[in-house]
Amino acid sequence: MAPPIGFVSTREDAAGRIAYLFSETVLSVQPNLKAPPALGFQHALDRIVYHKVRGIVTKRGTLPSVYPVRYNADPFLTAIDELGKRTFVSITAPSSALLAGITHLAKLAKFPVVIHVSMSRDFADYSEITALRQLGFTLIQSFSLREAQDLAIASHVLAIRTGKGVIHFFQQPEGEETPIPFEDVDQLERVFDRNALVYGETEGSTVANNIYWNDTAGVEAEKPLKEEVLDGKTNGEQANGTVDLTKVDYKTADLIHATEAVFELIRVAVGRTYKAFDYHGAGNADTAILIFGSSAQTFITTIGQAGWSDIYAKVGVITIRVYRPWSAEKLLAVIPRSVKRLGVLEQVHRQTTKWGPVLLDVVSSLNSDLSKAPAIPVVVGYRLGYLDGKTVRQALRGIVQNIQSEAPIQNLLVGVPASHDVAPEYQLAQPALETAYSKMLYNIFGDRLSLLNALDKDDTGISRTITSNPEYGFGAYLAKEEEKKIFMSRLQKAVNENVFTNNETSGLVSRWLLLDSENSSKISEVGAELVSKLESDDSEIASELLKDKSFFVETSSWIIGSDAWSYDLGTSGVHSVIASGKNVNVLIIDSQPYTARAAQDASRRKKDVGLYAMNYSNSYVASIAVYSSYTQALQAFIEADKFPGPSVVIAYLPYNEETDSALSVLQETKKAVDSGYWPLYRWDPRSDESGLPNFQLDSQALKKELKDFLERENHLSQVARRVPVFGESVAGSYGSELRRQQRNKAKDAYAKLLDGLTGPPLTILFASDGGNAENLAKRLQRRAKARGMGAVVMAMDDFPIEDLDAEENLVLITSTAGQGEFPQNGRNFWETVKSSTDLDLAAVKYTVFGLGDSHYWPRKQDKVYYNKPSKELDLRLEILGAKRLVDLGLGDDQDPDGYQTAYPTWETELWNALGVDGVGDAVDEPPPLTNEDIKIQSNYLRGTIVEGLNDESTGAISASDAQLTKFHGTYMQDDRDIRDQRKANGQEPAYSFMIRVRMPAGVSTPAQWLAIDQIADDKGNHTFKMTTRATYQLHGVIKKKLKPAIKAINVALLDTIAACGDVNRNVMSAALPYNNALHKELTSYARGISEHLLPKTTAYHEIWLTDDNDEKKLVAGNAVVDFEPLYGPVYLPRKFKIAIAMPPYNDVDVFANDVGLIAIVDEGGKLTGFNVLAGGGMGTTHNNKKTYPRTGSILGYVKKEDVVIACEKIMLVQRDNGDRKDRKHARLKYTVDDIGVDVFREKVEELLGFKFEEARAFSFESNIDHFGWVRDERGLNHFTMFVENGRVEDTPEFRMKTGLRQIALAMKGEAEFRLTGNQHVILSNIADEDMPEIKGLLAEYKLDNLQFSGLRLSSSACVAFPTCGLAMAESERYLPIFVSKLEAYLEELGLRHDSVVMRMTGCPNGCARPWLAEVAMVGKAYGAYNLMLGGGYFGQRLNKLYRSSVNEEQALDILKPLFKRWALEREEGEHFGDFLVRVGVIKPTLEGKKFHDDVAEEDDE
Repeated sequence: MAPPIGFVSTREDAAGRIAYLFSETVLSVQPNLKAPPALGFQHALDRIVYHKVRGIVTKRGTLPSVYPVRYNADPFLTAIDELGKRTFVSITAPSSALLAGITHLAKLAKFPVVIHVSMSRDFADYSEITALRQLGFTLIQSFSLREAQDLAIASHVLAIRTGKGVIHFFQQPEGEETPIPFEDVDQLERVFDRNALVYGETEGSTVANNIYWNDTAGVEAEKPLKEEVLDGKTNGEQANGTVDLTKVDYKTADLIHATEAVFELIRVAVGRTYKAFDYHGAGNADTAILIFGSSAQTFITTIGQAGWSDIYAKVGVITIRVYRPWSAEKLLAVIPRSVKRLGVLEQVHRQTTKWGPVLLDVVSSLNSDLSKAPAIPVVVGYRLGYLDGKTVRQALRGIVQNIQSEAPIQNLLVGVPASHDVAPEYQLAQPALETAYSKMLYNIFGDRLSLLNALDKDDTGISRTITSNPEYGFGAYLAKEEEKKIFMSRLQKAVNENVFTNNETSGLVSRWLLLDSENSSKISEVGAELVSKLESDDSEIASELLKDKSFFVETSSWIIGSDAWSYDLGTSGVHSVIASGKNVNVLIIDSQPYTARAAQDASRRKKDVGLYAMNYSNSYVASIAVYSSYTQALQAFIEADKFPGPSVVIAYLPYNEETDSALSVLQETKKAVDSGYWPLYRWDPRSDESGLPNFQLDSQALKKELKDFLERENHLSQVARRVPVFGESVAGSYGSELRRQQRNKAKDAYAKLLDGLTGPPLTILFASDGGNAENLAKRLQRRAKARGMGAVVMAMDDFPIEDLDAEENLVLITSTAGQGEFPQNGRNFWETVKSSTDLDLAAVKYTVFGLGDSHYWPRKQDKVYYNKPSKELDLRLEILGAKRLVDLGLGDDQDPDGYQTAYPTWETELWNALGVDGVGDAVDEPPPLTNEDIKIQSNYLRGTIVEGLNDESTGAISASDAQLTKFHGTYMQDDRDIRDQRKANGQEPAYSFMIRVRMPAGVSTPAQWLAIDQIADDKGNHTFKMTTRATYQLHGVIKKKLKPAIKAINVALLDTIAACGDVNRNVMSAALPYNNALHKELTSYARGISEHLLPKTTAYHEIWLTDDNDEKKLVAGNAVVDFEPLYGPVYLPRKFKIAIAMPPYNDVDVFANDVGLIAIVDEGGKLTGFNVLAGGGMGTTHNNKKTYPRTGSILGYVKKEDVVIACEKIMLVQRDNGDRKDRKHARLKYTVDDIGVDVFREKVEELLGFKFEEARAFSFESNIDHFGWVRDERGLNHFTMFVENGRVEDTPEFRMKTGLRQIALAMKGEAEFRLTGNQHVILSNIADEDMPEIKGLLAEYKLDNLQFSGLRLSSSACVAFPTCGLAMAESERYLPIFVSKLEAYLEELGLRHDSVVMRMTGCPNGCARPWLAEVAMVGKAYGAYNLMLGGGYFGQRLNKLYRSSVNEEQALDILKPLFKRWALEREEGEHFGDFLVRVGVIKPTLEGKKFHDDVAEEDDE
């Protein structure tokens, strides 16, 4: 089919389209990963790929493939690999990519490959073309948009017909040219007969024999091209000596005649004539200039406009269209015989030889036997620089005057010399993402850092391509060494001659020289002192020495480069550095994404630089990934610096484009590290001298190449003994063999299972995320067995797909994930079934049942997502020939009984179809195990937790124990970023545990902060989180470190009991930095309530706080006998939360808690009691209108001495009246609504023995934190610090964790940390005398920066991905990105400093209390959120759904106009949420039960 009608307006577009049409594979070399898509060839390629245009040389039914290739990833080596597959390949590239790939280009010249080259738009360097003149390519230049199209076609026809490479080059002018139509397919067919094309893989074909040359075939460089003589005549030659271009045999013709013949084909097809050289000007000119550069057309135009008096009026211009093969005959044919003087202008950035290559070609031609001129013209060479259009006339005068002078000067520069830097769009620069590592180096070494190949070095006249490579950097290091030797000689001479005016200076110099000879670590310290002495010394030698004062301080010398160096270690210079033994460090940043790792890597011979360096045994080697372990990267840099020899640090930082978010880099890194593709390790060849292992594995997996190396080095057994995890990791190295064995094992087990079954067979496969589909499938299996059937059940992905066609009766049950996706344990099964072309299921009978929610995606256009997996699976099985047993069954969560409404009918029909209806109907099935069952059978929260912790066969614990460990303060999780990858590798999920600390009122001592910091490093993922309930939370704790971590927390006089689970959880209290005495009192009540409501079981101490002899160690609490006077053996129906607020600040969101306590003070500021709220809660389920958030209802007022008992009695009413059958209806909020506030109050008062007093008046002003310094009534200082989403971690850009650690170490006296409910931290009780040190540390680590937008300061997010098992979308990792996309717009509106409470959660359970925010985004599927608006700024009013299932673009499109309207129409002091309600954008939610009413977007039925 013809391409769509349209126009091209750039030469790159024209050539790019032709490359696509004439290729099976197009490699698009990306000059810059952050270049806009409209720049370069990629724009045209993207468009033609989008339209799915069929190529001319592709096989029927296939389309050309376009692969963007990184500029620094050896793209021409990739091309060789593609050509090895016998496919037609073309390359589009900037000219700046040519020289780096010259070794591979030499081989490419022997293949029918076409390289379309765009010269720099700014000022092209044509030496990038002349450097290729001896490689064997045909080099064709085009001068206009039309020529670019025609000659691109000619280049491909020539390459395919001759079997040799062609480079088509041109300069793309700035801006667009007059558009021309797309290529005419009919014309292309006339030039190239597609029907006659024979593909390379056809044995014995013309193409196979002549197009795909072996390594010895093709044009040999530097050898003249000779015409083969046939019957006394050259190929195509006629009797009169001319060549009949229609009869050229391309297999035997020389390239000159072949090129000429293709140009003739183009002339016949399109009517335009092209020749190797063109002459422009008077036929009788005595002076001519030959131009090889981008200014040729400008010169031609200027001469054409010349007046009769202009010296250059009759000057001719010669342009080169075919630079190689060079034809002296064709050149001489266009030069008028009248020409006596000839100028040759070559456009190069830097002249490296006296005579330019084009000038030598011209001189050789003029002196050849072919020359018929009466006299050889005088030839004058010029270097053509940059010419502004206004200076061309002047330049021409100068050129002609010099040529026509009696003694012309050679090699004059015409125009302005070009900068050694390349053009902006092809600028060689360190990608922005990769600065993460250089920033780390600057942070660690400061002024000591010496980047030997830094791109900003002042190396006049030397290109960045050269200065950035390792050999140049190493040369710079050697030069510095020589300079230092000279400096040391001068220094020693000065000491010997005692020329210093100060004797102390002389003594210090002697000491420094001694330290330097001993390689002492004190050399920098003494050197700094010496510099100070020299500055006060008046001698002349002191002044001279100070000019080189950098030598007095030990430098850390680094060469930084990319993984492009890994392809050829010799050429890149890495080998030279390693082999030298010099004390220089090499940092190589590998940016290849794990998911895009090239299948052809092996053929491209990318070397493992780390392994290569370790084989030398003289180098320190480390493999790091900053987005996996900042701490390990930091340690590696420090160790590399201290190592007295070469150090090689290979660093992983994967990205596809420079605009990739940190989130995508993080996810790619985790996959690579977890799989063993990028192991984290450190190798120090000196370590065995001290009895330590040379190799330190810092990650869990190791790739095979490293394992083999360690075995060869006889270190494997040693390391396995010293580091057990290493031995375990090596034993579990991941690869295809492991997966093959697992599949075979599963098949064998399956076969044995079938052998033992009787009755009609029934195979039940399920795909389930939440467990409903799995439970339904297992229930169906039990019922089938009761009917005498041989039923088996398993996850879809566990089923051997090759056996599918052998099944007799097949039942498939699947739930719906995300946007109509299969659950994770069914995705591989579905992809195989969907894409299979050889599955024949004619003998299979099947039925499908699906579980979904018809209102989950309420918009009409999204209805397709409802039960999409089951519908597609049902249809696909039918297409593959299977016969339905029963029609598709669809369970809908919106039905009265959910999916159970439709399921019984479907199951009954299934038994009928199988002929077992009426058999075994009275199946006595055990009831499903509920949370209530788990609790009552747990023996007061013991379960089998101890046994699970001791089970080393898995990183998990049982499902029941996972419910019980929540009561102990820990959740089992797995890393969802790598879940799919691990499943594909045949591994279990990457299980780990989250630990939450019980810390009433959020108050922590500096020692406790330091303990948590250390535990996070030693036993977690090197970060910790400050939660929305003002406590610490650790992540990434693997099972074997779980008990040591909890024990360490208790040693710090903290604990984790009741931080989670169906008990009263961490009690929050207002942070109150401005009122110390009141804060202290409220803290005491928070602690009192927490301790009073603490579970009394001794299970916590038995499990977590025993030593190796099982002796109990009671550290942070008091153990009592197993009796729960408050909770009883089944504890509470659901979780229970309490918070204390102190008006006017509602920083704890008091209305969101099961019990809210609003502190009331008298006129003197003394605490008198509390208003008591009950029934607040945030959790909901999407589209289940029976669930809703609720704000607490006021029960009344109690005196402060009665508050603890009041909390107890409210909890007891919930214990006895809460719903224990439906956990979605089990929170206190539903109890209050079910029985009514008044009845609930009466029940509480009955237990209290007194009535609540009437609530006292109060008012709130906000529920956010207020940042910066404040002074309390005692004169102590408090600094509220912004911590985005509560995550405390170190990054290359921001070392927050390190800074806070230093502050904790510096804190004195009463100083403490107060965590807030908004996920920030307050440095509290700082005495005046300690302020300078604390402020200094805040400034040093940039922790005092509060210049954030009001929106960012008021934002909050839950953890969500990758660890939360309930998350449906990103939250903590994404909210900062989303806020950034709003901030610039808010600033334009003048709203930068206006506070807007914005919250984001990954699911509707509400951990970040989204339902109270003015703006909330609640995750519904990956990348999709429900947008909620209209919450109260004080946390007093729930918001409401405005739009469901919006993506980022839609959310921004909604919010920006609303913010603009607020900026223009708001009343004085009116907050955003209140404004939206007032103007009718959203209706207010006046109570929880009305949450789903009057939403702005109703479901489309």
